[in-house]
Amino acid sequence: MFCRFRDQDERRAFGDGDFYELQFCRYPAGTPIKRIVDGAERWRDDSLYIPGDDMALFDREYGGIFTGGTYANLQTGPWDWCGINYYDPALTERIIAEVWERKPLESTKLLLWLYEARNCNGFYLLGV
Repeated sequence: MFCRFRDQDERRAFGDGDFYELQFCRYPAGTPIKRIVDGAERWRDDSLYIPGDDMALFDREYGGIFTGGTYANLQTGPWDWCGINYYDPALTERIIAEVWERKPLESTKLLLWLYEARNCNGFYLLGV
């Protein structure tokens, strides 16, 4: 379900279909939230990808965990499959704790990536 690629050529070789992308937020702490949600750029090499074919599985396993993110319109709620979801450092810690406690499918892969997100200003979940 979770994929990491050395570069975008490797990702395209895997299949150039739709992917959901977990991406580190590289903006420094204190950056205005509007700048953060408007500034995500797709297809980063250090992102964690979820193939579109695995979306139902991801939603079943993790949908209740990935809540509270900030959308492009600055509202919050359950994760938006089609838009941007930004999770600040406090939400990152809550998500880590819930994944650790629940241990959904492939949680180790996700946790290793989320531990890296601790060095950033949270992370994004980018929909298609």
